[in-house]
Amino acid sequence: MESKYNMTQKENIFLAKRNIVDYIWKSANLEGIGVTYPDTQAIYNGMAVSGYTIEDINAINDLKHAWQFLLDNISEELNLAFVKKVHMILGRYTIINAGTFRRDEVRIGGTDWIPELPDEKKAESELGNILESKTVPISKALDLTLYLMRAQLFYDGNKRIAMLIGNKLMIENGQGIISVAQKDIKDFYKLLASYYETGDQSDLKQFLYDHCIDGMMFHH
Repeated sequence: MESKYNMTQKENIFLAKRNIVDYIWKSANLEGIGVTYPDTQAIYNGMAVSGYTIEDINAINDLKHAWQFLLDNISEELNLAFVKKVHMILGRYTIINAGTFRRDEVRIGGTDWIPELPDEKKAESELGNILESKTVPISKALDLTLYLMRAQLFYDGNKRIAMLIGNKLMIENGQGIISVAQKDIKDFYKLLASYYETGDQSDLKQFLYDHCIDGMMFHH
């Protein structure tokens, strides 16, 4: 798996800040929050918008703060404590017990598969295995994203945290940004359901690589 972009960390942070509203908008839509781009922009800028629930608006503001925290702490060590910290910000006003592992069984819509209860030691070890693997950064970032999606460590927001943490690794290494466009949501969910059930991530990983990596070519 080759790099699609080779930016410096500084360039990748610039890209993320420049398109941050777009990534928040796509992330919200992926979670079923049918917010428009102009309204996402307005909420991001602290303006009042009508037609959305308080929860939807809070979810967008939480995404904004989680992204800002991530970009401000891009060089911080990536471990379970960092993942929990970002999740706490991501779910401050919208997710029950944000930042703490779930202790109850959850069901996933569209599949009969039931994820096992998270175990701290196992999660720490899985995370370490991915981060220490000898694969290239883009492959590692996608593995990390997919692991966090399926592990379902938290009560909610698992796709959001997965993509944020995957993007920490992407940005740190100048590899671009993982984000799912609206036109790809249906295909993404179809592949995600299959990945949940089989544990085989190869098709979804290839799909994300082919369709969901955003970046810029900087001429040095």
